[in-house]
Parts: sequence; structure tokens; C-alpha cells
Amino acid sequence: MNINDVKKIAVIGSGQMGHQIAMLAALGGFETVIQDISESALTKAEKSLNGIMNKWVSKGKITEDAVNAAFARLVFSTNLKEAVQDADFVIEAVVEKLEVKRSVFKELDTWAPKHAILATNSSTIVNSLIAEVTERPEKMINMHFFFPPLVMDCVEVVMSSQTSEETAKVTMEVCERMNRTAVLLKKEISGFIANRILGALNKEAIYLYENGYADYQDIDLIVKKALGHPMGPFELMDFSGLDVVYFVQNQQYQESGNPLERPAKCLQEKVEKGELGRKTGKGFYTYEKEEVK
Repeated sequence: MNINDVKKIAVIGSGQMGHQIAMLAALGGFETVIQDISESALTKAEKSLNGIMNKWVSKGKITEDAVNAAFARLVFSTNLKEAVQDADFVIEAVVEKLEVKRSVFKELDTWAPKHAILATNSSTIVNSLIAEVTERPEKMINMHFFFPPLVMDCVEVVMSSQTSEETAKVTMEVCERMNRTAVLLKKEISGFIANRILGALNKEAIYLYENGYADYQDIDLIVKKALGHPMGPFELMDFSGLDVVYFVQNQQYQESGNPLERPAKCLQEKVEKGELGRKTGKGFYTYEKEEVK
């Protein structure tokens, strides 16, 4: 299989990552289907993409013809079997929970053509933990986009010991067609590179906050002013979604069993109260309730 064999891409999950990944695929010239079990989620995704693309056109970042052509290549579906049965490349972007992903990939392995590559957008979970429920571990790979995918120019492509060189090569070339810079990692580690570094920063920031060394606002201010970061760690966690950060930390804790990996108490409390950051209007900070675009 080579890049010229990839005609159709299916993206599973239309949430804050999935719908933007699907648009990258459509803009890259691929016939694209975005699948979600929720009709309302698909409607919300389409509305969000229209809003983003209209802004791009108004700013001169893209032509209206290019946008129209991309939307003509983009299909929305609630039927998983129909979405993947003629796909050459599948990208999963569902919730960051191993058991959910394993369930999804078991179905993908059943319905997708035998030649199709199955990629997970997981920000933490290595593909070998998912591949064991499929009969094509050599065609499994991590394809980790960063939020928001239409803005962030980086994809971590991660091989397991069973992922074939052909699968890795095609995945890298798909990223190139999507106009994204891909970095290939040939050895698995939970959290990959960016999130391990970011996670270390977040954990230290939360430790300092929970133990009363500084308020979260002051920690953010110091990180921005002294380290030159565009956002402080608490601002960034709010932006990414505190539920996402919590699920990532919890997955790492479950894999390692190390008490030091256990999600922070303040983070767990926020998630339990539904204070998930910008998308809910309140996290560590309070926001006007509006969709992040």
C-alpha cells in the first residue's frame, strides 16, 4: 500500500478533535466521512466547521472555492459500518478511555477493508494496547494531532513493535497531504513526547498550587513572564479540557500503578463538578460560555 492508494479517510468521533481532523483530510484532497453515534454532535460539528472556514475566508487564509471543494468531499454519518466499509485509512478520535477505544477498534477491524490502516488519535494510549483486539496489528498506529488540529502544525506518529514500516510511511505521507508536520517515533511510551513534557510541567504546577506555595494565577503569570510560554499551565489545562487532562493522568496511573501518577485531587474535584474549562465556562478560571474555535 502507498499514499496513492489512500482515496477515502474515515474519522470516528466528531468532538473537538475529530471534526477538525476530518476537515484537514478534506482540505488535503481526500474523500472524507466523519462518523459519530450522535446526530446532534454531527450537526454541531458541521456548524463549527462552517464558522471556522468562514473566518478563514474572511481573513484571506483560504479561498471560498477551496472551502466549497473541501465540504463537497466531506460526508457526515451516524453509521459506523457504512462509514468505514470502503475507507482506506481510519482515524479514531473518541474519548480517551482504553476500554472505549478497544471496543471501537474491534468494530473497525470487522467492518473496514483488510488493507485499511487504523490510526488512533489518542494523546496518551499506545496503539499496542488497542491492536490486540484486532487482526491487523501491523496496520495499527498512533496519529496524535494537537488541539486545535486546524491550528496546531504537529502530529506525533508512533509505531509499536508490530507496526509495519509501510504503515508508518503511508501515515507520514497522509500527514503531509493534510499540510501537517509529522514526527515519527519508532518506540512506544505512554504520553509520547509533548504530553510527557507538558504533563511534568502540569504536575509540578498543581503540586505547587495544592501545597500553597503560590496561587494558580501567579503560577501562570510566572510561567508566562519568566519562561516565555504563551499560556500558563492552568490556562492551558482549561483550554484543553480538564476532563481530557484527568483522563490522560488516570490512564498513565492505571498503566504504571505508581501513586505519583494518580490524578491530582483538585483536578478530580473539578471534573466531578463538571467544571471542565473553557468548554463549560468554568475550570480554574471562569469564562463566557462560547464554543472554542
